[in-house]
Amino acid sequence: MAKDIETAPEQRGGARDYQDPPPAPLIDPEELTKWSFYRAAIAEFVATLLFLYVTVLTVIGYKVQTDPAKNTVDADCGGVGILGIAWAFGGMIFILVYCTAGISGGHINPAVTFGLFLARKVSLVRALMYMVAQCLGAICGCGLVKAFQKTYYNSYGGGANEVAAGFNKGTGLGAEIIGTFVLVYTVFAATDPKRNARDSHVPVLAPLPIGFAVFMVHLATIPVTGTGINPARSFGAAVIYNKDKAWDDQWIFWVGPFIGAAIAAFYHQYILRAAAVKALGSFRSNA
Repeated sequence: MAKDIETAPEQRGGARDYQDPPPAPLIDPEELTKWSFYRAAIAEFVATLLFLYVTVLTVIGYKVQTDPAKNTVDADCGGVGILGIAWAFGGMIFILVYCTAGISGGHINPAVTFGLFLARKVSLVRALMYMVAQCLGAICGCGLVKAFQKTYYNSYGGGANEVAAGFNKGTGLGAEIIGTFVLVYTVFAATDPKRNARDSHVPVLAPLPIGFAVFMVHLATIPVTGTGINPARSFGAAVIYNKDKAWDDQWIFWVGPFIGAAIAAFYHQYILRAAAVKALGSFRSNA
């Protein structure tokens, strides 16, 4: 059988051969018997819990600091501002991906998991387990924030995602699709095994562009939707905050990210990496 093998540039005096890793099985029941599978799910749970705890606290702290009823600080220059909130989200993703990448892959986001599943990077069983762990972690993270600052949490929106006044649901959906596309496309590019084989420094640096992607998307879409691009983040905040507006808009923060992730997976795998062309070429060579 013909194989798609590409030769990477010479490194340290020798050439390194590259071969695409085999796709993950659609359903792999054997994963359920391995401790590494449950360890990865626990890592996703804890990482998402920490992510929501720090970021939602940052959002609420900013709103408290800029509330004219409590402070005399100008709302436009008081607190961390939108820039600081974006840094909190991007910085936490950078930290948590770095910490968990070697254990679970550092997804921390059902949309990322969905995109990697479509690209056959993870099995259906693992994808579903990760999504459950991520949602539970998000709920627990927001629950901790509410437990520590219940009054502020209820008074300042609980960090829940909603389409902002002046924007319609279609605009919010588009913002979530494009924002998630940027994130998931960055994930694919930063973790591309072909680049890892060619450039030894890429795996170490992968969390950095992923964190920056989250940061940049937040700068663009906080004024529109508060920036979801992570269904677990939006779901956990909605569950704990539990107000009608957060639930009315909740579908946007699932449908948008999943569509964006699917487009990113298709673009990277079938356009940039030409998976369909390679498969067709391999088929013809065997005919």
